[in-house]
Amino acid sequence: MDLKVPIAITDELSEEIITSTGQLNLASGEISQVTYDDYDFATRGLPFESEDYEFTSGTLSNQGKDVEFRIDVNTVTGQYSVSASELLEIKVRAAALFAGVSGKALVAQAEAKPAAPAAGAPAKRAGRRPGPYH
Repeated sequence: MDLKVPIAITDELSEEIITSTGQLNLASGEISQVTYDDYDFATRGLPFESEDYEFTSGTLSNQGKDVEFRIDVNTVTGQYSVSASELLEIKVRAAALFAGVSGKALVAQAEAKPAAPAAGAPAKRAGRRPGPYH
């Protein structure tokens, strides 16, 4: 599944803040379609190439509520991305903030296992016939 959400991106330099927008892929953590606001990277270079570059962060917004997160920058390719652990944190915080679902509830739901069959009842195996060789 390719689920992309719009985000705001902030590159912070010691004397300047550069803003842009992009699309965060919630499955992979990759950020694409980055568009800078009032910043000409063709003449000035990419923000992370500046000597006074400090860090990059992102914001996911919904109905006036925001989730802020750290963005990693690959200095070789210029690609913005979010680490796997940060992506999981974004999803948990966004669910709690936007939908009112707690992180504990999400974890409990993910860890929930289907009920075990009753004692003495044969176990059902999806797509297979019962028997010792199937």
